[in-house]
Amino acid sequence: MESKVRQNFFALVRAGIGKAKAVTLSIADWPEIQTIAEQQGLYAIVLDGIEKLPENNRPKQELLLEWIGEVLQGYEYRYDAYKKTIAEMAGFYNRHDFKMMVLKGYACSLDWPRPEHRPCGDIDIWQFGDYKKADACVAKEKNIEIDSSHHHHTVFKWGDFTVENHYDFVNVYANRTNAQLEKKFKELGNDDSQWVEVRDPSTDSTSKVYLPSTNLHALFLLRHAIIEFAASGISLRQLLDWAFFVEKHGRYADWHWLENVLDKYGMKELYGIFNAICVEEFGFKSDVFNYVQFSPSTKDRVLREILYPQYDKTKAHDSIIVKRIFFKFKRWKGNAWKRKLCSNDSSWSTFWNNVWGHVLKPASI
Repeated sequence: MESKVRQNFFALVRAGIGKAKAVTLSIADWPEIQTIAEQQGLYAIVLDGIEKLPENNRPKQELLLEWIGEVLQGYEYRYDAYKKTIAEMAGFYNRHDFKMMVLKGYACSLDWPRPEHRPCGDIDIWQFGDYKKADACVAKEKNIEIDSSHHHHTVFKWGDFTVENHYDFVNVYANRTNAQLEKKFKELGNDDSQWVEVRDPSTDSTSKVYLPSTNLHALFLLRHAIIEFAASGISLRQLLDWAFFVEKHGRYADWHWLENVLDKYGMKELYGIFNAICVEEFGFKSDVFNYVQFSPSTKDRVLREILYPQYDKTKAHDSIIVKRIFFKFKRWKGNAWKRKLCSNDSSWSTFWNNVWGHVLKPASI
């Protein structure tokens, strides 16, 4: 049953993103497909695929109407509010002589065929090293409380959205590799040559929202997904972010430089597997990607871990700290095979780096 559900799920994803012109399904377990789609951040994409099914091959009307309603509320209406919030923030920062680059979410959505069908969560920004002054300005002018208890970014609420204002691109206390890569991120983060104009709804004036350079975005998307995969887990939405990015911007990337960095820090094998999933499961053309080499058995293990993770993420947030720590240690031991795919740092070096990071920021435990 699991194999059939997977086949149907990926057939719908391919249809939903335009990588298959038509699709028909055999017997479909719609509640199971719906659950996977929601877990993987592809709820709206699967609905787009359903729209390409023959009428007699679709879910029952009651379920379909529920699905459509949730996409309207949770994706399309929310994305509209998300864009307006980003435009309002950019307008505020521009008026106070600060630049704002968006990372991940909004920047990724611009590469999707339907940006409003990419789920949006936090707003991640980079302010070219001026985060302290910018945060002080927000606190003073907007009366917004700034949370500094996290590594590599401050956190605050702007309207209905949580904002993560990065002073580092990655957590330099997580492992030795992150500290070394941060220097590369900072160098790439100085590039302010790419932006889009947005209209601030509060003033009806246009403002600049800066976007990551191609090389910055490529390395950042990969490093973020790889580290999350090793530590806790990722969703297929993150791989779809990568696939759409490469399809649209890959011809501008310095692949020789990027793959040398990935190889140097022990990430190239998983990078090849990610690319293979984009080709074999999502239906992207193989020549879109510069490197698609992988072990089939390892790729299958990675894909299964993404779809059916061994460890329940919710237990990492248990209100009882002893249970939380015990779960994280158990997960850390069980994820040893993933860390080998993600980094050439030793496990114990990473472990003690994380312990020290938690000592410095106890709220991160």
